[in-house]
Amino acid sequence: MFRIPARLRALPRSCAAQRTGRIAAVAGGVLLFLSVPAAAYADTGTPVLAANSLPVVINNLRLWLIGILAAVATLFLVLAGVYWATAGGDPAVVERAKGALRNALVGYGLAVLAPVLLQIVQGIVGAP
Repeated sequence: MFRIPARLRALPRSCAAQRTGRIAAVAGGVLLFLSVPAAAYADTGTPVLAANSLPVVINNLRLWLIGILAAVATLFLVLAGVYWATAGGDPAVVERAKGALRNALVGYGLAVLAPVLLQIVQGIVGAP
């Protein structure tokens, strides 16, 4: 359990001091908020399109999905190697390494199949 040091416990805390601290914190936050220049939010005059077409969104999703799956699979592959190298003949740690290696292979398989799965989704949605 966390204990407050004796020198800090000896300091008296009054309601007025706590109220002053809260007011100072809120006032500081308001001043920080108001210090942002309004010109940063000025309109440039050119329209900005926030939405892409469905094929572009699906392609971006495919790229992100492949990248994330490959990164997680690589992490599991490294963990499997570390577990196996530090097992020292312990069967429980070797089984954990085998499980991590299995997870890495599943991750790489999903990363390879991600474009196929997204093509199926694109076909179901009916995007060109």
